[in-house]
Amino acid sequence: MKHITPTPFTNYQKLVIFLLAMTQFTVILDFMIMSPLGDMLMKSLSLTPTKFGVSVSAYAFSAGISGLLTAGFADKYDRKKLLLFFYTGFIVGTVACGLANSYTFLLAARIVTGLFGGVIGSISMAIVTDLFSLQQRGRVMGFLQMGFGASQVLGIPISIWLANHWGWEAPFLSTAALAAFIAIIIKLKMMPVADHLALQHERSVLAHLVATVAKRDYRIGFTATALLSIGGFMMMPFSSAFAVNNLGVSHTQLPVLFMVSGICSLIIMPIIGKLSDRMSKFKLFAFASGWMMIVCVLYTNQSMIPFGLVILFNVVMMMGIMGRMVPSIALTSAIPDTADRGAFMSINASLQQIAGGVAAVIAGMIVYQETPASPLQHYNVVGYVIVAVSVVSIALMYRVSNMISRRRSVTPDIKDDALKPATS
Repeated sequence: MKHITPTPFTNYQKLVIFLLAMTQFTVILDFMIMSPLGDMLMKSLSLTPTKFGVSVSAYAFSAGISGLLTAGFADKYDRKKLLLFFYTGFIVGTVACGLANSYTFLLAARIVTGLFGGVIGSISMAIVTDLFSLQQRGRVMGFLQMGFGASQVLGIPISIWLANHWGWEAPFLSTAALAAFIAIIIKLKMMPVADHLALQHERSVLAHLVATVAKRDYRIGFTATALLSIGGFMMMPFSSAFAVNNLGVSHTQLPVLFMVSGICSLIIMPIIGKLSDRMSKFKLFAFASGWMMIVCVLYTNQSMIPFGLVILFNVVMMMGIMGRMVPSIALTSAIPDTADRGAFMSINASLQQIAGGVAAVIAGMIVYQETPASPLQHYNVVGYVIVAVSVVSIALMYRVSNMISRRRSVTPDIKDDALKPATS
């Protein structure tokens, strides 16, 4: 096998990677912080579980819709200006979240934040494609994906600590302050990203999106992604409220719980990735789904348990979630043809956001709480619904796996390692 020497990054490219990674960190943190702040928000603003579920889903719905609506315009402007425009809107929305004093205000603020924040990830990916060679993009993507782990390990624990000392508003305002600082550096240091404006497209982006949706195999992949998102997001909005009111976890223990879970995700992710390259991705997905379903049912039926056992449950559940996520992403990425890959990923990402919003709404309709300090009721029903959705997800992912195998048998010369590792 020929050894390929990685192309080194220039100093400017390193700066761009840092700036894009920080935008990802702030956007992911803003979305994820709603869950650990759930108990505080519900008590401070007198929110019912249904209202809180809607406030969480508002971001996801608006982000998904925004991604679809802006797809046709993404290639019409300098990407730096586009990034600054949407990032500024995201900052304004995040500040509004920190200033919210009612359910209506918070809901409107989450919608604004989602409309702008939901597009930043796709703009960042476009900038990476424009500024980095193919031999560099894998490393760049690795740095950008660290935003998820960093938000778990650093962002959420620090945010909860701020909330415990200065109120639930503090995490939103501090995130907005950090994002504003990053926006200023982008404005001053990043050069225009406008080479794509010279390219001519024979077919409009909207027509391309419509043609992509019309393909049956792609629709199977979209449905599988949507169901996976519903199953993955249903527990999240009320995880902190359940831990505090049902399991006896204190607000001072929450940062430790999320930090340990985040560290474990950083450790588990590469292990799952290696397993995914050494065995059938569908078998790994099915096994991890079964694992997650068992842990999910056991966890949602717990009452007061020791804090160490709460941590253990969250860690083993994280193993199941990661074990599902890594092989499912690899399988889904092998569905589209090269010419359709951009449109497919854009639609897939938007559906993922919208499905997450649907999950939060459904969970909010199921969960019930008599008083702000009383235990959540029917949270175990959420676990049973996740099991049912996961069973359907396994069936759909089986179809996806067979679809990819069939395409590879018809066109064996196409290089696609979605199912098995390449041999050398």
